[in-house]
Amino acid sequence: MSDQKLSDLLSSSSIDLAQYETLYKHFHSHPELSFQESETAAKAAAHLDSLAVGYEIHTSIGGHGLAAVLRNGNGPTILLRADMDALPVQEDTGLEYASKVTMRDNDDIVKPVMHACGHDFHVTALLAAAERLAKMKETWKGTLILVFQPNEERAGGAQAMLDDGLYNKIPVPDIVLGQHVMALRAGNIGCRIGTIMSEADSFKITVFGRGGHGSMPHRTVDPVVMAASVVMKLQTIVSREVDPDQFAVVTVGSLQAGQTENIIADKAIIRVNVRTQNHEVRNRVLASIRRVVKGECEASGAVKEPLIEETTHFPLSVNDATVTKSVLDSFEQVFGDRLDSNAAPSTASEDYSLLASSQGKPSCFWFFGGVDQKVWDDTAKKGRLAEDISVNHSPFFAPVIQPTLATGVDALCVGALTFLKT
Repeated sequence: MSDQKLSDLLSSSSIDLAQYETLYKHFHSHPELSFQESETAAKAAAHLDSLAVGYEIHTSIGGHGLAAVLRNGNGPTILLRADMDALPVQEDTGLEYASKVTMRDNDDIVKPVMHACGHDFHVTALLAAAERLAKMKETWKGTLILVFQPNEERAGGAQAMLDDGLYNKIPVPDIVLGQHVMALRAGNIGCRIGTIMSEADSFKITVFGRGGHGSMPHRTVDPVVMAASVVMKLQTIVSREVDPDQFAVVTVGSLQAGQTENIIADKAIIRVNVRTQNHEVRNRVLASIRRVVKGECEASGAVKEPLIEETTHFPLSVNDATVTKSVLDSFEQVFGDRLDSNAAPSTASEDYSLLASSQGKPSCFWFFGGVDQKVWDDTAKKGRLAEDISVNHSPFFAPVIQPTLATGVDALCVGALTFLKT
């Protein structure tokens, strides 16, 4: 099948996206935290079953993970993946379908919940692609796998599905494909050969002081001051220890200590997130964090050694050269100048690649934009994209439904058909 025929095929095999727009609004207004995606998974499974096109559905894999298999003769096995979990963010988009959900997290703390990273779009686009690709069965051969992954935000979902025997339940794919909606111009696609997303490490750091009365600081070892010193010193790791030609981010996302103003606490908890795209840089940054924390605690007279616990780890995401070149060739024919074939690697991170690397298989990941085209263009003219466009994880993150959804569906179908088409 020629590239032009692939474009024609997509045009002639469209589906009604109105029901998927409604489905998207449902997912957006009913978000679920990591480890708790039961209703999302059930809704997705029910929709796949309602298509009545022969998907084999496997549920409750690695928690609430879902996989569906559509066998269509001899050919390659292609896995398309979407993540399902939402974030502990209070939504402030003002959308009529905005989330008002609260849930208890794994620490039994009630949190507001929002799809602030677009996983609702990922689930909806994959469900729509499932219908469209099934409708096109006469044009392709092979096996199509859909994976709806839980717990991406906490970096555990892909591994949990693997540990729970994912590939004992479904075929091992030849290629794994995935995508993510981002704060880019709606309708646009970004991809590249090589590193596409960063490696990430998160830590919970506990520093120990000696508590006491707020009026008697000389009788205490103040962990708040100690933690503040740690936080400020951590900021110098990237600026003074990492080669300016290399990429690294060290972010302190949380600092917690004490309950009221007239009591000096006995400990403080610092939560740190690190992003790198080079293993040597990663090792140096992590070693520097440990050195800084221990040094500042000693300088502050801590009553005991700090406790440094790794909480999550995301692998470096690297797009396979051969697979990605094929995907880019197809994308260029379908998306034309809406494709950036050498997109900058994202500073964000993902665990999808484990679904491929655990089996020694290649993968490819891309981004699709969700910012209203006029808003993007007007903001770009003002030179204020960084200031005025809300990014993922923001309480204002609200991708426009169209053409975002249509682009996500097209991209998944094009990616799969690149290898499945006859």
